[in-house]
Amino acid sequence: MVNFSPLGERVVVKPLDKEEVRASGIILPDTVKEKPQEGEVVEVGPGRSTEDGKGKIPMEIKKGDRVIYSKFAGTEYKDGDDEYLILRESDILAKIS
Repeated sequence: MVNFSPLGERVVVKPLDKEEVRASGIILPDTVKEKPQEGEVVEVGPGRSTEDGKGKIPMEIKKGDRVIYSKFAGTEYKDGDDEYLILRESDILAKIS
């Protein structure tokens, strides 16, 4: 459970770790693994304000969606043992069905 809420058009994503095992059965250590680009949305902000500031543009992403995001997007945040990524909705490239 997340103890914080994103602002504006930001979302909080929990990156999904993929265990990397090579064909030979060797498991790669964390130091040589690529950063994950897939995750689950755990919290969503209220949306971006309209240009006149009188309303909000609703978010297309919702809590529980599995998404693919840009490789170097967002800000990493650690809450206890859990790692999260806070990024803008525009940094999300696709939803996974």
